[in-house]
Amino acid sequence: MDNLQTMLAKDTLSAKMARAFITTREGERYLLFQAKTLEATLEKEKEEVAILGRMQKGHKSVSMKGSGTMTIYKNTALFDDMMLRLVNEGIDTYFDLQVENEDPTSDAGGRVVILTGCNIDKTTVASYDADGKLLEDEIGFTFEGVKIPKNFRMLDGMQA
Repeated sequence: MDNLQTMLAKDTLSAKMARAFITTREGERYLLFQAKTLEATLEKEKEEVAILGRMQKGHKSVSMKGSGTMTIYKNTALFDDMMLRLVNEGIDTYFDLQVENEDPTSDAGGRVVILTGCNIDKTTVASYDADGKLLEDEIGFTFEGVKIPKNFRMLDGMQA
């Protein structure tokens, strides 16, 4: 245990050192500088598998779904316009969401994740709060694919 290497604190990534971009199917690209938080998750759906000769059941992955939430400062009509296009024209908007994490202090480097086929579940079209501080909107969405064109580097000492 004396020779056990540990991670250096500098190699964590600051959660604030990120950028996000939306690219619509029409090729329009937007920098989401009003984005405050974002979390996108992949979730597996599994079926239980009864196995003869075993008391414990197994589990088999049968499908997956991607979903997420993003909180923005409400100072853009971008997401409202997407929803209004569906309401008024019957045209739903799909887009790709590119998320970049890069902390120049960390030896892990940066990461780029592209969520493809994103589609909004909900957005707030009107709100106020007399006790509130800043106008925000939490946007729920789903996505159909994930690409990671740039991933973190392996830190020294991780390879056992």
